Amino acid sequence: MDISQLETFIETDKKQEISDLLTRHPELTTKETSHGVSPLLLACYYKKPIIAAVIAGFSKNISLFEACALGKFQETSDLLDQHPDLVNSFSKDGFTPLGLAAYFGHEEITRLLISRGASVNTAANNGFNVFPIHSAVAAKSYNITKMLLEAGAEVNVKQQAGFTALHAAAQTGNIELIILLLEYSADLNVRMEGGKLPADLAEEKGFPEIAAILKI
Repeated sequence: MDISQLETFIETDKKQEISDLLTRHPELTTKETSHGVSPLLLACYYKKPIIAAVIAGFSKNISLFEACALGKFQETSDLLDQHPDLVNSFSKDGFTPLGLAAYFGHEEITRLLISRGASVNTAANNGFNVFPIHSAVAAKSYNITKMLLEAGAEVNVKQQAGFTALHAAAQTGNIELIILLLEYSADLNVRMEGGKLPADLAEEKGFPEIAAILKI
């Protein structure tokens, strides 16, 4: 059975069709999609948690990366008990368990991973250079961002194109995150490739008051 049919159903939110297909072909849950990730992770990336949960129900073995993306705390804990060396491993598409937990906003799993030795300053190894703090800010999670900073995350690290966590918070107008990042010495004067400051992004996205604060 071709994985492409399952991919199409995931993309188009066909919950019943996915259930019917996996009832007939549960082995598809173990196949790699054209995006280089499992069907479960693909559903997570598409921000379709209900679809991801359906797929998980047909999966005999969920990986650590899938558990972290889906928010399965007990499965994450059990997998770390069995394979503690995986805590700083990389998924096929280059992300760490901590990066995935942060991106999908799973606070308890983030806390668990840190307690088990997850590095808060390890970037994805897929060329995007995304650090967990970038993922947390992308998720607009104040609590996870604070958790990472308290654990020693470097606030001014750059992802692809020189983008910092402060750039990300500025362009979404998230004042709470901006204040938090500034409290941990985020640099107002870091320029992206092309020269844009966090204040410039805030201005562009229609947040003049925030831009003014970032220019102080």
